[in-house]
Amino acid sequence: MSDLLFAVENGVARITLNRPDKLNAFSTEMIHLWINALETIRDNEEIRVVVLTGNGRAFCSGGDIKSMARGEGFLSNNNGSEDFVSTALARKNSLWKKVQRIPLLMQEIDKPVIAVIHGSAMGAGLDMALMCDIRIAAESAKLAESYVKAGIVPGDGGAYFLPRIVGVDKALEMLWHGDTYSAEEAKQLGLVTHVIPDEKMNEFVEAYIQRTIEGPKEVLRFIKRAVYQGLAMDLRSSLDMISSTMGIVTELEDYQEGVKAIMDKRKPKFN
Repeated sequence: MSDLLFAVENGVARITLNRPDKLNAFSTEMIHLWINALETIRDNEEIRVVVLTGNGRAFCSGGDIKSMARGEGFLSNNNGSEDFVSTALARKNSLWKKVQRIPLLMQEIDKPVIAVIHGSAMGAGLDMALMCDIRIAAESAKLAESYVKAGIVPGDGGAYFLPRIVGVDKALEMLWHGDTYSAEEAKQLGLVTHVIPDEKMNEFVEAYIQRTIEGPKEVLRFIKRAVYQGLAMDLRSSLDMISSTMGIVTELEDYQEGVKAIMDKRKPKFN
């Protein structure tokens, strides 16, 4: 069975990490398939919403510690097996060419991306969830920035995403100590958007997906761009960008439908 499952149905792209016996720790195959899936999502205009989850007892435990102990990385030789990574430069290139492609591709995707977290989300596993727009966690989920316990740094973007979500001081504390947080504690920190009882997770997630899909597709994408790009802009630049965006969206059919639905006091039916 493939280490990552990818399916698209009715406008919903679902990425499922699929190494349940390893708590969905990364493998070379998983990273390759993940990159390919994200490229498809970025380029496929029929996809409206993306869902990331894990198979089995965990969301993702991050890097495979046993592989690290053997000195292996995510570089592959010609026959597809993992090379022994023996130099600092090789390990750097391993990260850049494989794992670090994921946050870069996620940044190029302007569609809503939802992480569905159950079990453990540790280290790089948590950081992959932080790259998503919305994080829905089961009540029993456990989350940690656990790199320090393995004597390593957050190599996949955690040092970038975490302080933007929880603030610099809390990010440093989480990364320095590697403590594990419950789903509710994580929500209080702003790490997750919703905490849902385990038995109600599927129902909540599917309803959330459906509500998101029903929104005006292009407007949702423009909103996402405006929010993320606004974080790196001054006020004048942000207002200039959003005024241009307003000019575009008010020429779309969904704008006409939205205005008419409000006047008719009914629910809009967007494209």
